[in-house]
Amino acid sequence: MGTLTYLGHANVVVESSGIKIAFDPWIKGNPAYPKGFPEPEGVLAYVVTHGHADHGLEDAIKLAKERGGKVVGIFELANFASEKGAEAVGANIGGPFMVGDVKVILTEALHSSPLGAPTGAVVKFPDGLTVYHAGDTGVFLGMSLIGELYSPDIAILPIGGHFTMGPKEAAKAVELLKVEKVVPIHYATFPVLWGTPSMLREELEARSLDVEVIELSPGSSAGL
Repeated sequence: MGTLTYLGHANVVVESSGIKIAFDPWIKGNPAYPKGFPEPEGVLAYVVTHGHADHGLEDAIKLAKERGGKVVGIFELANFASEKGAEAVGANIGGPFMVGDVKVILTEALHSSPLGAPTGAVVKFPDGLTVYHAGDTGVFLGMSLIGELYSPDIAILPIGGHFTMGPKEAAKAVELLKVEKVVPIHYATFPVLWGTPSMLREELEARSLDVEVIELSPGSSAGL
């Protein structure tokens, strides 16, 4: 139905229905960004989950100004992007809105953030593909509501620990969301991010969850 490309840390590009959405497009200073990999082209929206530097607000503003597309995020973050000259769409948690033909819902996230509240994001493409990018977060019971309301086909979840969920918490998130596919992110970029996809698989097996873990090296893609 679509294609997901992992670009290191929390930077993910999903393409479906001929539409590209870039999540947390951290490029400048990202040690996990694949060397020599081109910056994304033809992106409809750069969804920035929160204002920490490792989630790419600066890059999103630059790309939107130079290549088109809109910076999408929580109201205060989007206002900041707009003040910097980028076209932006600001919203708040739980309010569905459209960016072109794509439906977006910003979700709760348990984290800290400058420039407004931290968020995750659910994106639904015209062909029905629904993707949940959790941003930086701990696990929370409201993930079951995200699963119930939006039925994501795939969850993109941080697993590195220390600043976000570790593998055990991410496995519980998968259980709450009731997804069948998960892409682990936000691990191995720095030594402090200790969680690994193999640890996540072990935790999923411990919960008897038959879930596909899509482990991607930076610069690689998978069909959805």
